[in-house]
Amino acid sequence: MKKFNIRKVLDGLTAASSSSSSTTQPGTPKENDVVQETLQSEHFQLCKTVRHGFPYQPSSMAFDPVQKILAVGTQAGALRLFGRAGVECYCQHESGAAVIQLQFLINEGALVSALADDSIHLWNLRQKIPAILHSLKFSRERITYCHLPFQSKWLYIGTERGNIHIVNVESFTLSGYVIMWNKAIELSTKTHPGPVVHISDNPMDEGKLLIGFECGVVVMWDLKCKKADYRYTYDEAIHSAAWHHEGKQFVCSHSDGTLTTWNIRAPAKAAQIITPHGKQPKDGKKPEPCKPILKVEYKTTRAGDPFMVLSGGLSYDTVGRRACLTVMHGKSTAVLEMDYPIVDFLTLCETPYPSDFQEPYAVVVLLEKDLVVIDLGQIGYPIFENPYPLSIHESPVTCCEYFADCPAELIPALYSVGSRQKRQGYSKKEWPISGGNWGQGSQSYPEIIITGHADGSIKFWDASALMLQVLYKLKTAKVFERTRGKEEKPSTDIVDEDPFAIQTLSWCPESRMLCVAGVSAHVIVYRFSKQEITTEDVQLLEVRMQGEFSDGDSPDPGGEQTPTLPTPGASSSPQEGELPTQPSTGSNSSDGPRDNIPCLQVRSSPLKQSPGYQVELVIQLVWVSGEPPQPISSLAINSSYGLVVFGNSSGLAVVDYLQKTLLLNMGTSDLYSPSDPYQRQPLSPRKQRQPSGALCDSNDGANPSEDRCKSPTSDAKDNSFTRSRSSSVTSIDRESREAISSFHFCESFPRKNDSLVSPCLLVGTTQGSVMMVDVSMPPGGDQRLQQPVGITSCGTMVSLKGGIMTMALLDAAGALLPPSYEPWYDANASDEEKEKSRRRRPASPPSSQEGQDSQFAVLCSEKQAKVLAMPSQTRLYKHNITETSFVLRADVVQMAGANCIACFCANGHIMTLSLPSLRPLLDVNYLPLTDMRIARTFCFSNLGQALYLTSPTEIQRITYSQETCDNLQEMLSELFTPVETPEAPNRGFFKGLFGGGAQSLDREDLFGETAAGKASRSLAQHIPGPGGMEGMKGAASGVVGDLARARIALDERGQKLGELDERTAAMMASADSFSKHAHDMMLKYKDKKWYQL
Repeated sequence: MKKFNIRKVLDGLTAASSSSSSTTQPGTPKENDVVQETLQSEHFQLCKTVRHGFPYQPSSMAFDPVQKILAVGTQAGALRLFGRAGVECYCQHESGAAVIQLQFLINEGALVSALADDSIHLWNLRQKIPAILHSLKFSRERITYCHLPFQSKWLYIGTERGNIHIVNVESFTLSGYVIMWNKAIELSTKTHPGPVVHISDNPMDEGKLLIGFECGVVVMWDLKCKKADYRYTYDEAIHSAAWHHEGKQFVCSHSDGTLTTWNIRAPAKAAQIITPHGKQPKDGKKPEPCKPILKVEYKTTRAGDPFMVLSGGLSYDTVGRRACLTVMHGKSTAVLEMDYPIVDFLTLCETPYPSDFQEPYAVVVLLEKDLVVIDLGQIGYPIFENPYPLSIHESPVTCCEYFADCPAELIPALYSVGSRQKRQGYSKKEWPISGGNWGQGSQSYPEIIITGHADGSIKFWDASALMLQVLYKLKTAKVFERTRGKEEKPSTDIVDEDPFAIQTLSWCPESRMLCVAGVSAHVIVYRFSKQEITTEDVQLLEVRMQGEFSDGDSPDPGGEQTPTLPTPGASSSPQEGELPTQPSTGSNSSDGPRDNIPCLQVRSSPLKQSPGYQVELVIQLVWVSGEPPQPISSLAINSSYGLVVFGNSSGLAVVDYLQKTLLLNMGTSDLYSPSDPYQRQPLSPRKQRQPSGALCDSNDGANPSEDRCKSPTSDAKDNSFTRSRSSSVTSIDRESREAISSFHFCESFPRKNDSLVSPCLLVGTTQGSVMMVDVSMPPGGDQRLQQPVGITSCGTMVSLKGGIMTMALLDAAGALLPPSYEPWYDANASDEEKEKSRRRRPASPPSSQEGQDSQFAVLCSEKQAKVLAMPSQTRLYKHNITETSFVLRADVVQMAGANCIACFCANGHIMTLSLPSLRPLLDVNYLPLTDMRIARTFCFSNLGQALYLTSPTEIQRITYSQETCDNLQEMLSELFTPVETPEAPNRGFFKGLFGGGAQSLDREDLFGETAAGKASRSLAQHIPGPGGMEGMKGAASGVVGDLARARIALDERGQKLGELDERTAAMMASADSFSKHAHDMMLKYKDKKWYQL
């Protein structure tokens, strides 16, 4: 057999980087087998793919009733567009100003947004990534309200000064036609009417504009005659107005909780004044004032009574009552309570024409943290089942893991158990927001995202093909007692709130074993089963871990010996208070320090466990001599060995979850062998900890100055608490204790120059040491449950700068050696089925290659990466990742058929390094660390995928794969689909004969430059948008496709069809010319590297 040696692999492989270095040890044999590395920098490119979740801090909403697309704007200037399930899109206004209003150009594939910085923008939705075609920035006026009539190109803009300006949405230029506030209100009125709060045209007469001023004055403006026809005055401020479709009546909502109905020809007095939620006094006086009605909509039906839908207006004595939406239909009034305050609502109707019977069928309610759609067609107004993944933040996310390319049967298995958890009572109709089409992506591998939450719940999401759908939800808090009397307020809590919050998790997709650690120093091991079971007694193991501050009653510090174990029978089901590892009993008396007390009480009653994840074992760390247990900072599970290992700043513990016994409980310093060159000096005793501090001490080196005592939801650490950051995110305030930061189960060589591969555990610490622990497994079958597993520390292997982030093993050819696992089998199934599944367990025979290195150990810390040859433990490669910052997350991932290390640094850089030679392949300054949420949730996965929580409610997915970036356009969903605009309502014979029906208006004649002149240049600045090539072509071909509609508009505009065709051809020619120019530019720069541009 050919000898293999990887000592001098560096030759010809390192693309020189000043920060990477390697050493060749003396005495290296001359023979040299170089690992062929296939990954090149061309394989990598970074870009955002999709954003999932509820739009954070929403501020406005619009709906296209023909395309059936919903748009939501946010306070940070984001725009989220939703169609059918799986059709979502995210865009962002550069200024970041709040979106105050959105208006669709109905069935045109375009959207107008108005921002708080007094700018308006036209978005082209005919391309997969929408882009701005035009912008207009007002400099002397503040925008308060916009209105775009259906099938009109003239947008009305109301301002804070009470004026109305008119914008042509095709050219985004201002008309010279302006409605000044002083012309609109009576000349005798001495006070300013306030901002414009409403604009709409009469559904039956486009020449009449209804203008609502905040003070309570409403004006009916005649556009042709440029004068006010009628003025309607009420002594309470107006919030909104709505028309009856016949154009003879309108309704206003007011700040005192009243609704006033006006006949347009009777301005002297309101036809009706009602206070929907006011108590009616018996003596005929005015009802008590209520809270403002912020919005009202008035929708008619052919067959019955009209609907009036309103938000707000509750009486002032309903203190503490949740926000409500009121639906008034005939004589019935339904008050629908919402979980969060209402931001906006829209009534969805069958027709886009305001002059027709509206036929409302649903109400979309945008809440501060949810989106609800109510079915108006069913008794009781049930809500529709929401198909979007908007519940990510149902409880705040505290940790996140991403698994791309996992076993294909996992998603169906999780879906089948999760489908039983669905709520009942939803509307039976299809989800009404149903526009757009799915992308045609070629990405077909299964992807799963797991989120851990503050309430102890864990959610599994199907993230395949750029979509996101919840599969299954697990509530870990069910394992614990929840009832607490005031008199027995537990003083053993180490967090003030959210005691069940998930801190970190370890999941083995192949065996489906799941292990979670919570903030109350508890670890729960779960097994997946399709059968429902009832567990009489939850299996419990209590562990007493203590740091180096006390050596009074610490476990045997020898480190080389396995601690004596109780017989499996005695500890298989220890009750609370029994400590398999310690003889002492728990005490929580008022006169002595708390000792041997866990932070949470495991439930004593039988636990019914539905199909899905079921509790196998609960492990709790207990108080030690008045000191609370340290939070768990790292965790790993291995199904092949039946072991769980976890660590914190006190040390590490290894638990056999099959025998339910503790195998090792050792302080960090005891892991070092006495002759260890990396041995740390004895550390000073740690400071007395405040018993009530939630996560104050949880992150070794996290700043006490930050508000970490509130709850893990505000800032729980990410899944490996190895960060050492102060408030300025640096390592200055590092505590002196050395914590365990990372684990990796593997089949390797436990000691230097061993010849046999055996089960091992790599342990990494916050001070950069990597130790090897030898795991001696008993024979399989029944003996595995009777004989103890041997655990021996083999001392330190190597030391790196900064805390250890991730570790992995490669074989001699550079292929990843994943930890061994046991294939999943249903523990609750019949014995015959169990045997069938368990026979498939892969056997890994020990390999023997004396005197040769046959593995690479890949180690990555906060500062650097190293690759060692195994078993000689010789360092082959070293790369200093960062000098001035530190790595927040690092993962060894598979990409384009090879492996690399992917890193995310606190300075915002995303980097990848080749394996095994650690050549830099990608380094992009992507995202400066703005808050700890990103640090806590950022994770890489295989095949060039990564994600993080960009806001408390949204997941941002990114890719670092060139192939995915190239295919992104295909994979993204389409928002715009060609749909015929419904026919206009029939005017009827008599209405046509006697001049009834909707009156059209030649707006071009009124607002065009010839009639109205030019607007003042200083009023607003036109900014052409970066709409791009696809936008130009989309807009041009859209005009061709819409010629039918354009012909109808010809009478109104007095234009000739030929001119429109010529303009269309010119736009297409211009688009082709732009395309040619862009192609030439691309060819010019195609083969240049980024640093040559």
